[in-house]
Amino acid sequence: MDWNEILINNWPIKLVSAILILAAWIDGKELRVPNYITFPMILSGLIYQTCVGGFAGFGAGFAGMCCGLICLLPLYAVGGMGAGDVKLMAGIGAWVGWQITASSFAVSVVVGAIMALIMVAYSGEWKKHYAQFLMILSEWSVIKNPYKLSEMAAERKPRMCLLPYGIPICIGTIGYFMYAGLM
Repeated sequence: MDWNEILINNWPIKLVSAILILAAWIDGKELRVPNYITFPMILSGLIYQTCVGGFAGFGAGFAGMCCGLICLLPLYAVGGMGAGDVKLMAGIGAWVGWQITASSFAVSVVVGAIMALIMVAYSGEWKKHYAQFLMILSEWSVIKNPYKLSEMAAERKPRMCLLPYGIPICIGTIGYFMYAGLM
């Protein structure tokens, strides 16, 4: 197999992977995934799907985008995640459809949980983070208003150890691509 075949074979998956690596790198440095990455990713994914599959392709891309939004939007609504992470997941969906997006999200959740545990272990502040976790669960069970939960999360944010979730999305998605034989 020559380099041209390696690069061209399944190029949309490789393009999405490259975008994810860039987004993860920026998120790791700046704790945000910028719109100049997410919006073009979503739009180009929908255009690609439409060009490849016509109206049905657009539908597949749109369903994938919605899946990506639905996966992370509830956490964003209560202040537990940044909008860039939500749009990044939507961009993945626009390119690869809802089934792959749902699977990559599931793997990303596991990767994110492992990263969070490593961050807590590294800080050595198990009791502090466990108490914060219990407090957040208590708030979610008692307070049903997402606006109030979001305000409380914003107030608490400066005192918390933040996980740049673009990194678990990148690792989980590319890991799933490899597992599924897409790369």
